[in-house]
Amino acid sequence: MTGQCSLEDYLQRYSETGPLAVAVAAAIDAIAVAAVDIAELTGKGLLSETSTLATGRNSDGDLQRDLDVRADAIIRRCLGKIPIAAFASEEARDVEIRDPHGRICVAVDPLDGSSNIDINMTVGTIFSILSAPDHFADCFRQPGTAQLAAGFVTYGPQTSLVLTVGDGVDVFTLDRASGCFRLVRRGMLIPMHADEFAINASNRRHWDAPVRTFIDECLTGIDGPANHDFNMRWIGSLVAEAFRILTRGGLFLYPSDARPGYGDGRLRLVYEAHPMALIVEQAGGLASTGYQRILDLSALSLHQRVPLIMGSAHEVRRIEELHCDPLLIASATAPLFARRGFFRV
Repeated sequence: MTGQCSLEDYLQRYSETGPLAVAVAAAIDAIAVAAVDIAELTGKGLLSETSTLATGRNSDGDLQRDLDVRADAIIRRCLGKIPIAAFASEEARDVEIRDPHGRICVAVDPLDGSSNIDINMTVGTIFSILSAPDHFADCFRQPGTAQLAAGFVTYGPQTSLVLTVGDGVDVFTLDRASGCFRLVRRGMLIPMHADEFAINASNRRHWDAPVRTFIDECLTGIDGPANHDFNMRWIGSLVAEAFRILTRGGLFLYPSDARPGYGDGRLRLVYEAHPMALIVEQAGGLASTGYQRILDLSALSLHQRVPLIMGSAHEVRRIEELHCDPLLIASATAPLFARRGFFRV
């Protein structure tokens, strides 16, 4: 029964399902404990001694805030109490090899959307759990299909944990009185068709032709090929966008574009796109680069970036169709005469 089932009870039952389930359950429990502390930290805002200002850049060049570092430290401390083979974080340059006898590897984005903390917008933690391969150097070079579990936590009006252990998607909300997470939604399903899409429309001039075409179709609404009207959303926080899609459907696009540094997308494959793709697919949606299923990709490097288009299956398939359209492909090299060129008919 939802509301009565605690995360502890849920994980206890799950731990009995397979040889690696005990280790996976222990890691999820540790991350949940960390999430309670991070929720407290982020919830204090300016009352906290932690600065929300950028204090430098992480190893991959993104702005890093004191909150990012503090969240990373909290997760490390909590995971340090269990035997994991390897740990990876957005806030660290390299993979950290921990226990050579550990059976799982854990990758995290400790505080996704931290740039939004000053405006009291939802931020979160994202995690991915995989089995430990024979060679630890390959821990995070596995395809997304190799994930044993994935999830994210949102720190907003409620602190919620979205979780999949490969058998659907369930949502837990933090009961602040007891300090534990309780099951509130079981078997989340994303509608086949979207009524909302989320994209940073200010970058339209930089998008590739398939993305421009798809958004133009959405904007024409009932008068266009989609034959229905859309609403547009853009929160700018991956965890918030994903939670919205899970609860009421829709589409999220963070495509590659023509700006310097954006040619391969901006989201990280290992600890952002992979876990989100597993969650979305377990809820009946799709996640793609536009050309390829996200879960089929294997990372060549820990902080590899990738385009991410995820949500309702019908719209994701439409975007993939457009990426394979020969006229749109031709428009990249001959825009004057292609479908979206000057002499469009």
